Amino acid sequence: MGDGLGRVRSIGGTALLAEFAVGRGLPIQAVLKGSGIEERELAEPAGEILLEQELIVLRTVVEGLGNEPGLGFLAGFHCHPTSFGVLGFAMISSPTLRGALEIALRYTDLSVAIAHHYLEVRGAEVALLRDDRVVPADLRRFAQERDIAMISTIQQDLLPMPFPVTRVDLEWEAHPVYETLGVVLNVEELNFDAPRFEIVMRAAMLEMRPAQSNAALARAYEQQCVEIMQRRRQRSGISGRVRELLVHSVGTADQSSIAAGLDISVRTLRRRLAEEGTTFRELSCETVGLLAEELLMTGLTVESVADRLGYSSVSSFASTFRTWKGQTPGTFARAHRGHDIAAKAVRIGPQTVNVGHREYEGEDWGRDG
Repeated sequence: MGDGLGRVRSIGGTALLAEFAVGRGLPIQAVLKGSGIEERELAEPAGEILLEQELIVLRTVVEGLGNEPGLGFLAGFHCHPTSFGVLGFAMISSPTLRGALEIALRYTDLSVAIAHHYLEVRGAEVALLRDDRVVPADLRRFAQERDIAMISTIQQDLLPMPFPVTRVDLEWEAHPVYETLGVVLNVEELNFDAPRFEIVMRAAMLEMRPAQSNAALARAYEQQCVEIMQRRRQRSGISGRVRELLVHSVGTADQSSIAAGLDISVRTLRRRLAEEGTTFRELSCETVGLLAEELLMTGLTVESVADRLGYSSVSSFASTFRTWKGQTPGTFARAHRGHDIAAKAVRIGPQTVNVGHREYEGEDWGRDG
């Protein structure tokens, strides 16, 4: 999904925010004023709203409660995996903490987080970064505070022990209310007035196994997340049609051929995608990323997947995949050994891409480029 105000979001995050605001004295009518959201909708687990509506409620709450430093932390401590429906259950049952984090990042719009987060591997460390462009400047501190507290709370729900964070860099200035923050969040180093937001962790810690880990359940719940997102995208006009064409072409079609397939000019395609808050590059990367994961899970070698997806070399594919997932395709493949290994097709939403079948043998399976 793009970053336009028309992004479809699960209503759960707004329901949690409304509950927090009411608990601190704001009437529910005031919380929802001007958003177009009815109170009864907050109780609908599958309810959906637009990002524009969510931001209206967020600003109302932040302004109504005084926008004091630390307010976002209080809101974030109310967030638990079970608050996110199937996404939460997918996280709880993930084989590793890394898997839970990757699922959360992949399906941001099913969670509380508004900004996009991504992982950056740095040898023995992994940094969680965020892109806050979609969050209005006056709401960013609250949003960042809430996400930090949410991450801490979810980690405590997933693991039976405290998870030490090496460093947290925050873009805003220090305040007395943050003096105990490092202790509460188990942060070793806390920096303010930093050039960008970062949460730095030891990579090895991400391989810890959640208490309720169950790989089969995790796959089932994640498939439900995929289906929810696909339904939303199908309602997204030209974006949905572009994704269908990309899936049929196994991600190798360029912008010109996709425009031709839609019987419109490239300029018109760009304009209409921009109106829906996305770009051709974003849709293409997303589609190829999903195809790469699914193909690796069927048992194909890294070389075969790179070839099927149109990469000129295995090293080029491996480099791109590392950017997507924070790990090499071989590492991802080995971690998913046996998952749907007998499959003869890859299904992404309503589309099916035939990929054939290949038995894996010895070291040929999941070889890194």
